[in-house]
Amino acid sequence: MNQRQIFDNGEKPMARLLKEYVDGMSLERDFYTSEVIYNNDIRHYWNSSWIWVGHVSQVPNTGDFFLFDYGTESLIIARDKQGEIGVFLNVCRHRGSRVCMEQRGNRRVFACPYHAWTYELNGDLRVAREMGEGFDPTEYSLLKAHVRIFEGMIFACTAKSPPDIEAGLEKLAPLVAPFDFNNLKIAHSASYPVPANWKLAVENYMECYHCAPSHKDYARSHSIKDPEYLRTELTEAMKDRSRAVGLSTDEVSVSSDAEGKTDMDFYHRRYPLFEGYLTGSKSGEPLAPLLGNLKGFDGGTTDLQIGILNNFLVYSDHVVGYRFIPRSVQETDIEVIWFVRGDAEAGKDYDLQDLTWLWDVTSQDDERIIRLNQEGVNSFHYIAGPLSHMESGIRAFYDGYLAKAALW
Repeated sequence: MNQRQIFDNGEKPMARLLKEYVDGMSLERDFYTSEVIYNNDIRHYWNSSWIWVGHVSQVPNTGDFFLFDYGTESLIIARDKQGEIGVFLNVCRHRGSRVCMEQRGNRRVFACPYHAWTYELNGDLRVAREMGEGFDPTEYSLLKAHVRIFEGMIFACTAKSPPDIEAGLEKLAPLVAPFDFNNLKIAHSASYPVPANWKLAVENYMECYHCAPSHKDYARSHSIKDPEYLRTELTEAMKDRSRAVGLSTDEVSVSSDAEGKTDMDFYHRRYPLFEGYLTGSKSGEPLAPLLGNLKGFDGGTTDLQIGILNNFLVYSDHVVGYRFIPRSVQETDIEVIWFVRGDAEAGKDYDLQDLTWLWDVTSQDDERIIRLNQEGVNSFHYIAGPLSHMESGIRAFYDGYLAKAALW
């Protein structure tokens, strides 16, 4: 079935969808149900965005590697013999086979299982059998993605010309420095598959309008579920404590827009937990050793965003990384990664069940509400509805996404 046939069966072409979009409203049904739009999402939005693929602690030694997959794409993240971390497309330059099948491990070289083309850890082609005279191996290295390591977090972009990430990172660097992200380690990771389009998962994360009715456990401790609390002395009291323990109270809010003034969205804001909560725990008590050089708990948490697709919650004693990985048009993995200080020991310095409790139950809530959202959007009676003022994050997502979609 070609693209014209699909549109003839009821879907609208992108130009018409963009023309009919009304600012301040949700997106039309086709954005969440169309295979054509989904493929363009991967090809043009995901492949031209900086994606958080991992942390330096995952590849401490020469030859260490892991994979990061999204949509139709697969990336190899590896540390080479010179100690550099590279990111390569997991696509053999011979006839396109996947080169790596294992999700992680250690290798001296990468060898394609099909015809044994063999690549160095830096992606260079080492061996290609029986290729004849005139074959130049330097022209057939693994395709390389752009790499940017920020405070230990590894970001990759497969576009020829990636978005400008430096201007935003420059603003964020002094704000996150006290947490010492470089010296974190992964305590646990979990995946929550949801039968929904990736955009619905992102939209859900971008707003807390749903937090009070949908996340009972989260709402007991996090004041952002009610904007009124953010304008009270609760915030001012937290800021005093933040400064006392060595944290900046500065905020960053940079949004991409249709005029192209900025390439990416960046966000940093610390907000207070309710009284009695030092961190994101069931009891309110500490969960792990303090991060970096913090002098104590300020009773707050930071929403940190490095591009719409890469989100982190930064408590005083742990970090939670969130990403929403597309698998198909209506299959998305909500992936949650919990970080603690690099020298913290499980069972001694932190209890894994206590550490993961809040964002495990919250992610299970999210799976349910996003699934129901998709089921409703699938209805041919679905009509786009108005966004609340508490859904400004969704508007920011739409601004950047629709601006890019206009170029497809």
